[in-house]
Amino acid sequence: MTRETASKQNTAPRRKYKFSRASGLVQSRIRQATETRGFAQTRVLTHWKEIVGASIASVAQPVKIGYARDGFGATLTVLTTGAQAPMLEMQKEQIKEKVNACYGYNAISHIRITQTAATGFAEGKVAFEPAPKTETPVAPEIIEQANEVSQDVADGDLRDALKLLAQNVLSHSKP
Repeated sequence: MTRETASKQNTAPRRKYKFSRASGLVQSRIRQATETRGFAQTRVLTHWKEIVGASIASVAQPVKIGYARDGFGATLTVLTTGAQAPMLEMQKEQIKEKVNACYGYNAISHIRITQTAATGFAEGKVAFEPAPKTETPVAPEIIEQANEVSQDVADGDLRDALKLLAQNVLSHSKP
């Protein structure tokens, strides 16, 4: 047996011993999963907040794109909560225009708003952003005590951090 025939018989795929991006490793599986939901391009899922805006993305998420039998236009199914459904109903045309601008052509002809996921209740959860924290005003005597505690510190950043720490401790301490 010659070297050429021996090398042809042992044509096992060579392994890469280099680092590769995580997105490249899971890209084919993500594409398969999104194609089962009708998303030919994952851009609508991954960039939903940029496409429709933060206000709409905080109360709704895309669930499925269904294509008609004749192939003209698709229906985008959007999941939301019951209280937000009427507000989204009024914004359907704007959402459709924004999504079609992402595709570059009129891919979406209808938008269906649902309050449960098309596949079942377990997946029908809308991710909400937490409400912004409201800061309660700090009493002037607490600010004065915090200034007294941190007045001997020479470093400005450390003094500010110590002042903030003292304000938090003094305002949350039990009387």
